[in-house]
Amino acid sequence: MNLTRLERILDRAPSKRIMVIGDLMLDEFVWGKVGRISPEAPVPVVEVTGESFYPGGAANVARNLREFVDHVAVIGLLGKDRSGQQLRELLGEQKIDISNAVEGEAFRTIVKTRIIARHQQVVRVDREQFVNPSSAQIAKVVAAVRKNIPETDAIIFEDYGKGFLTTELVSQITRDVRSTGKIVSADPNPHLVDWRGVTVVKPNRAEAFLAAGVPWREPDDAPAEDVDLRRAGEGLLKKWETKHVLVTLGEHGMMLFQEKKAPHYIPTKARQVFDVSGAGDTAIALFTLGLACEATPTEAAEIANHGSAVVVSKLGTATVTRDELIASFKNELSS
Repeated sequence: MNLTRLERILDRAPSKRIMVIGDLMLDEFVWGKVGRISPEAPVPVVEVTGESFYPGGAANVARNLREFVDHVAVIGLLGKDRSGQQLRELLGEQKIDISNAVEGEAFRTIVKTRIIARHQQVVRVDREQFVNPSSAQIAKVVAAVRKNIPETDAIIFEDYGKGFLTTELVSQITRDVRSTGKIVSADPNPHLVDWRGVTVVKPNRAEAFLAAGVPWREPDDAPAEDVDLRRAGEGLLKKWETKHVLVTLGEHGMMLFQEKKAPHYIPTKARQVFDVSGAGDTAIALFTLGLACEATPTEAAEIANHGSAVVVSKLGTATVTRDELIASFKNELSS
């Protein structure tokens, strides 16, 4: 894709309205340095030099979209605790609409804490609750989505397997949105949600193999010739009755599967990898945004691939800007 075409696609982005539904969480990064081993156990002692907080999970998908889109809304479950309030404030600062988020009286907001020393993750600490929404909460979310469908260009389901997304919730929203011809995409987790009828599903390789019932094995050096990957992707097109399956392959790039077309392999664009946190969030955000901005599926996958390459070169749960995305394409075209 040349730069003129890329800029034409991105010029359409600000006016789009996209809604993200899924597991909300707060990402905490504790930065420090290691100078010694603990005398209490054979573990490093991290001397803390700073802390950072970012919207995580579905909130990070919304944050990635906000770099390009003027109106982004996010729906998920939040607690009334300190972490929930902190997440609300972060999203408010970025002008992300959380008016239809669900509050759980006894719910503890999900927090992932990563301890980082000299650019290396030492340990991750998760504080989480697995809670399915009640019938009343599902009805509230479905009603809110229905009300906003006319002015919404795309909906993204971001599933981290924490319980907010259920087949009941997903199927009701998918049926309503698809009847209008609008885009519905899903970033799945390997638990029992039926994704039938969405426009696109973006699993990683392990998730794709598990969902398709293909026995796991280590990836080939040449993904384009990986027969098991092809079997998984083509099987998921049929299983989920979807138009596109985009399988992310980590350092090997992505593979796009489409109805009645040969699989399309996109090699990785990453030049340097510091932190893979949130790379999948960026991929689903930009692939969906590309489709909403009238990119072809292949063009949307290229945009997602470049965006993911940019964020893994940053530390922390990062996003990619329009300028960084264009610069990544320029680097490829000039190399």
